[in-house]
Amino acid sequence: MAGQKTDQRDVYVGQRIAEQRRKASLTQRRVAQSFGMSAAQLQKYEKGTNRISAIHLDIFSRMTGVPLDHFFSGMPRDEDHAVEGFADAPQRPLEGGWQSVAEMVARHVAENCSADTRRDFAAAVQTLERKLSG
Repeated sequence: MAGQKTDQRDVYVGQRIAEQRRKASLTQRRVAQSFGMSAAQLQKYEKGTNRISAIHLDIFSRMTGVPLDHFFSGMPRDEDHAVEGFADAPQRPLEGGWQSVAEMVARHVAENCSADTRRDFAAAVQTLERKLSG
């Protein structure tokens, strides 16, 4: 993690770590020993001064019995840190609803599948229609 600046996300995760450590009645020293580091280093994680590694967070998650996603749940999003190329543009709503989807699928099957596959697909659609109609 050398060279990476920490931000409010690190502070948030650190606060969640400290909260869970206290709930589990664990000392900083005991947790730090599990990580193979000093209590001072763990304190830096808890304050968000240093960024915790995924491995250490996984170990801590297992120690406390709290799922990994707990440490990120409710974390404020920071759009300023989005890495170009990793964020997709918002998806446009589907125009035409399910009818439009059915037409696209039918066009794809017609253009790309053998006659046998098209018949099997049509039979599957008929089965679906019967099941949904009651």
